[in-house]
Amino acid sequence: MRIKQVAAVVALAALAIAPAACGKEGTPTPSTPGGGGAAPVSDACVDTGLTNTPATPTITGSPTYDKAKTAGKIVIGVKFDQPNLGYKDTQGKRCGFDIEIARLLASKLGFDESKIEYKEIPSANRETEIKGGGIDYYVGTYSITDKRKADVSFAGPYFIAGQDLLVRKDDTAITGKETLQGKKVCSVTGSTPIQRVRDEKLTDAANISEFKTYSECVSQLLDGKTDAVTTDDAILKGYAAQRPDKLKVVGKPFSTEKYGIGLAHDDKALRDFINDTLDAAFKDGTWQKIYDATLGKSGSPATAPPLERY
Repeated sequence: MRIKQVAAVVALAALAIAPAACGKEGTPTPSTPGGGGAAPVSDACVDTGLTNTPATPTITGSPTYDKAKTAGKIVIGVKFDQPNLGYKDTQGKRCGFDIEIARLLASKLGFDESKIEYKEIPSANRETEIKGGGIDYYVGTYSITDKRKADVSFAGPYFIAGQDLLVRKDDTAITGKETLQGKKVCSVTGSTPIQRVRDEKLTDAANISEFKTYSECVSQLLDGKTDAVTTDDAILKGYAAQRPDKLKVVGKPFSTEKYGIGLAHDDKALRDFINDTLDAAFKDGTWQKIYDATLGKSGSPATAPPLERY
């Protein structure tokens, strides 16, 4: 599962996703969503003006922290291709909600930006990297599940996502999953969200389209060839934040995905410290400022979730 930010994170992108987002629907790759002649989206990360002042923490009994302190750097596992979540632009600059959460945690652990090493980890390799000590913690739409808790531990959640719908800004007919009958719906081939649409018979099978990437679905939506794109709302908000004048997220999630900070299984000291840091950010408004400056640019509101300490 900060500080005042003054500009939106803008990223060019597409989420080329294998069947598994947010830890379920996959991993995206950059491309350009189309849009009936719409102006191209810049992929440049915009300077938010955010600053983090490194703290001087006292953490006892954390092998991960001790190793990082000795090395003089913190190694963070991240995504690089999710707009307004975890993104790296063509100049190598990183930005997004997850990146800002990662930076906040690093600063509270005593590391400034120059002491952060970002490591791009495919979803399938997250547990292996955490267990093997390849990264100190992971921030990247990582859903907390009981199965994963057998291998790693989680702080958080720092965000609660859910399957939702991305539609055109002027669409007033689609207000939730119950209004999809007769509507065309698009998602990634073989993904959990599109299977849920089928299983719950939310629209006729003939109205369902699947593509390799979310960017293709977004292009279909902008061109009027489909009526809605579905996956985790965090990912959809990333797209809506790119084109807030053309797209919106309905805001009626119909599943639950709790995003957590992935940590070594037995490092309770670090987990407790990160939970305390997140709790402070929730209460002092820092979390909300980070959200508003990133995913919040989609026009969809969100509030900090309750922590689930264990």
